[in-house]
Amino acid sequence: MGLHLNENAGDELVENHEINVTPFIDVMLVLLIIFMVAAPLATVDIKIDLPASTSKPVPRPEKPLFLSVKTDKSLYLGDDKVSREQIGQILDAKTQGKKDTTIFFQADKGVDYADLMDVMNALRGAGYLKVGLVGLETVGKK
Repeated sequence: MGLHLNENAGDELVENHEINVTPFIDVMLVLLIIFMVAAPLATVDIKIDLPASTSKPVPRPEKPLFLSVKTDKSLYLGDDKVSREQIGQILDAKTQGKKDTTIFFQADKGVDYADLMDVMNALRGAGYLKVGLVGLETVGKK
């Protein structure tokens, strides 16, 4: 307990110098739950079957922009569906006109090469020349 009562000491109480860590533990558990709930919300939820790559992974930037192409040739910037005509305008709005921003480009395995090049040409036409291709990691496979 926090106090030791001595019947013979009268009205004087002896101080106990122990730290009460119960409120600290409660705050840590609440923060843990908040981060467990918020972490899945910070990812892109477009389901794409990515091809594998043997290159070493590069660290991700703080707020990456993902441009995704699904098998039905639909384009997504993050979780938002966009058309090829809107790519430049929407990227300018998301990057505040910074053309040196890296755009992470991912496409399903079933997408034709010609469709990929059309999207790459639209990015180049909009002035975005830094494009990072996203693939699955195959560490140790040859």
